[in-house]
Amino acid sequence: MEFWALPACNPSGNLELTVGGGYFKNDDIQGSTHDYIIQAKTLFKTLEPNQVGFGLAVGKIAHPEINPGPNQFGNTYLYFPVSYEFNNHLVVHSNLGLLKDNGDKTIKSTFGLGAELPLKTNLLGITEIYGDDKQKPFFQIGFRYSVMPELFQIDTTLGHQFDGNSQGKWLSIGFRFTP
Repeated sequence: MEFWALPACNPSGNLELTVGGGYFKNDDIQGSTHDYIIQAKTLFKTLEPNQVGFGLAVGKIAHPEINPGPNQFGNTYLYFPVSYEFNNHLVVHSNLGLLKDNGDKTIKSTFGLGAELPLKTNLLGITEIYGDDKQKPFFQIGFRYSVMPELFQIDTTLGHQFDGNSQGKWLSIGFRFTP
């Protein structure tokens, strides 16, 4: 079981700051782990219908129980998100980035490609494939329901890693509150 809280704020109009954390516990493994994240995101061009929007995100994620010692300062990452909206209907998201993994002292190239498709009023179909150049990619598909549009949403996804291992499957349920 895994829980995350990622509160974010927008103090200057075009800069979003996130400071949050996660908790992971697996009944098959003794103990639990905590993760911490700090991130800054900005948009260089806002997404508009039939146009491209793009930005930059940089951050650090720490896994103190997994990588103790000097790596408690965590892995550093950056990525460039690019999105395109087709006629107020289909939105395609992509990103390319880098991750400096302090645990194994490597730099990984990262990628993501996703889409949002309106299915009904307040209901989107969502899908995504993502990963890095060191392992097989991950895939997820699901729904985003706007309980209160532009304020409160519920996400559900099913996913897995393309490695043939059935233990790599997951179900996620997320709540988004964006006042």
